[in-house]
Amino acid sequence: MITFNNIVRILTIITLSISLYSCAKPDWSKVAEPDGKKRAQKNVQEGKGVVFDFGKKNSGGDFLFASSNPLWRASLDTLDFMSLSVVDYAGGVVITDWYNDQGSDEAIKISIKFLTNEIRADALEIGIFKRNCKSSNNCIVNKIENNLSDQIQKKILKKAAVYSKDLEGILKKKRPKKKWGGDDK
Repeated sequence: MITFNNIVRILTIITLSISLYSCAKPDWSKVAEPDGKKRAQKNVQEGKGVVFDFGKKNSGGDFLFASSNPLWRASLDTLDFMSLSVVDYAGGVVITDWYNDQGSDEAIKISIKFLTNEIRADALEIGIFKRNCKSSNNCIVNKIENNLSDQIQKKILKKAAVYSKDLEGILKKKRPKKKWGGDDK
């Protein structure tokens, strides 16, 4: 009969077998550093070691996706007066719905394509489309080329620069402090 204790024993044996099998043969030809602090500093610089942080009080997670992308946030904040029809972070596209003043036959739609996540002038491709409707089924849509797309791009880039600076400050506060000096300052 299979009992809970037998299952625990089997899982323990399997776990120990896998962990012991994955251990590498030690290299006894190298002389170990006798000073513990120097050895620890060398291990940190080489990316070795394990960090246990039991005093951390964060019960939630750190979500570093669309909300931490300054260019994305700035674009959504800039277009917040318009309703959005397509918002795809993975595809890097934001498309608004048709926007018009009440009683007007003209409407505009703005599309933003993200070419990179870096905050720079060529990071965005902004398209503005104008729709003229004589009746409900008789509409003409044209892409318009004017300085409005440049103004929108400048506004997005300015906001993104501010958001990026704020994000750097937040991440800098969360970083653990160095306990000893190192070469990589």
